[in-house]
Amino acid sequence: MCGVCGEVTFDGSPADVQAVERMSKVLAPRGPDGAGAWADGRVAFGHRRLAIVDLSDAGAQPMVDDELGLALVLNGMVYNYRDLREELRGHGYRFTSTSDTEVVLKAYHRWGTAFVDHLVGMFAVVLVELGSGRVVLARDRLGIKPLYLSRRPGRMRFASSLPALLEAGDVDTTLDPVALHHYLSFRAVGPAPRTLVRGAEKLPPATVRVVEPDGTQRDHRYWAPPHERRPEHAGWSEQDWADAVQDALATAVRRRTVADVPVGVLLSGGLDSSLVVALLAEAGQTGLASFSTGFDAPGRDGDEFRWSDAVARHVGTEHHRIVASVDDVVAALPHTVAAMSEPMVSHDTVAFDLLSQEVARHVRVVQSGQGADEVFAGYHWHAPLLDVPREDLAEAYAARYLERGHADMARVLHPAWLLDEDPSRAVVAEHLARPGTATSLDAVLRLDTEVMLVDDPVMRLDSMAMASGLEARVPFLDQDLVELAAACPPELLAAQGGKGVLKTIARRVLPPHLVDRPKGYFPVPAVTHLEGPVLDLVRDVLTSRAARDRGLVRPGYVAPLLERPGEERGPTGVDRLWPLAVLEMWLQTHGVR
Repeated sequence: MCGVCGEVTFDGSPADVQAVERMSKVLAPRGPDGAGAWADGRVAFGHRRLAIVDLSDAGAQPMVDDELGLALVLNGMVYNYRDLREELRGHGYRFTSTSDTEVVLKAYHRWGTAFVDHLVGMFAVVLVELGSGRVVLARDRLGIKPLYLSRRPGRMRFASSLPALLEAGDVDTTLDPVALHHYLSFRAVGPAPRTLVRGAEKLPPATVRVVEPDGTQRDHRYWAPPHERRPEHAGWSEQDWADAVQDALATAVRRRTVADVPVGVLLSGGLDSSLVVALLAEAGQTGLASFSTGFDAPGRDGDEFRWSDAVARHVGTEHHRIVASVDDVVAALPHTVAAMSEPMVSHDTVAFDLLSQEVARHVRVVQSGQGADEVFAGYHWHAPLLDVPREDLAEAYAARYLERGHADMARVLHPAWLLDEDPSRAVVAEHLARPGTATSLDAVLRLDTEVMLVDDPVMRLDSMAMASGLEARVPFLDQDLVELAAACPPELLAAQGGKGVLKTIARRVLPPHLVDRPKGYFPVPAVTHLEGPVLDLVRDVLTSRAARDRGLVRPGYVAPLLERPGEERGPTGVDRLWPLAVLEMWLQTHGVR
């Protein structure tokens, strides 16, 4: 797990090594164990290392193999690298390290751009063929690892975060009005390739991009599982599905124990993280460290320790409670906002930041339950959409998830930022209408997995964990498990109030009272309810000179909300003030004008 960055030129000029150094410095928290740089004429790579496998210098990056004529930087973890190394040895390849990075490099030499088909894991990789000058970029199937790009005539830059890319300079930071609409309507989800600024994009998940020496490029999407029933599953009972999913999840959890350092787990006490912990114990892992967080907020429900404590006792983990106060939240917010690859409105972002800072004092790697809701139909809008006619599906989904209707934008934004059409509804409608889904809920789960998941929960986890040099692994996003879930009848997924298959499995490995309880959440009272010093901070940033000069929001819109915080919320419960405040804080933090 690392931070990567670099520059490639197409006009014969040398790469700007200083620009790469500036990006690398921003990425330093992602890789506290070492910094690497390599340049060769038109190409320069930078790397920040978090040492998880092969802790020796042999695993350092950028990795250059003169014999094979390749140079590479990799962010992420390839869980099947040991098996691949043995397979490649059978093809005559020799290895000088025990790292997954060297395996990826030689896998490309063996299989070309099809190397991604052999990788099981999370990754963003950039490599250059030293002979041809061809550059190849690839991102994992579910977008767990980010990769941001900027293009100017004669040049391309890349980085593991948008702030790092901005630090290099020469990026058009004019706000993209379509991305701004997505931010306010799609709950901060910005579907790739767009970002909030015009001059930067992100490589879509499950994509290989080949960039030729003259700058021409072509993309190939290498993975898109159909959300349809398969002939080999015909006649499967509910029990058969539970058995298959349990086996696949157990494999996913076991895969993510691969490391040369201890692996802990984030344990909220909810179904998903509790299931991960229980399956780790069933696999025989001992001495497991688990971590949960809560908030000391008088008069508010600020934690779910009663559940996480019970799971920890049942499984026998070395459990750590992390308690934060409102003052801790206020103090952490500048760090949280600075760590955001893009602005994020979920209340638990600051909780993940505080949790990650403390967890990183104990372990370098954790498993997390993120992704289960999107893949296994755990959100409140999933079951009601099960039988909605396809022609009504886009409207029904938008009513339950989108934070603002298109007409509402005129109430919020200055006229200069308004659009004639509704791009967020268009993304939803287009995605839901694509072929490859058997039912309405299949289409919704594909949308949530391929779009919402990538740019909300996954981005949030990566940004906050990596800001503290902590690697977070997500077994529910194992590619084989996701493919199996996509083939599962949606009525089984949505049963029992959602995540029906997972609940059936959980009752096999956990006491029923820990499974059959109301769905919890990651409460952050000071943010959820916008009160006290957090409200003061929101007021200060939204009434600041910088916000007024920016002129995004109509002057008369914010004042009434500040007088009555909490009265106006979107369909997912977010206070209308919070997205505006986070956006302005992020823009100011990263010098976007």
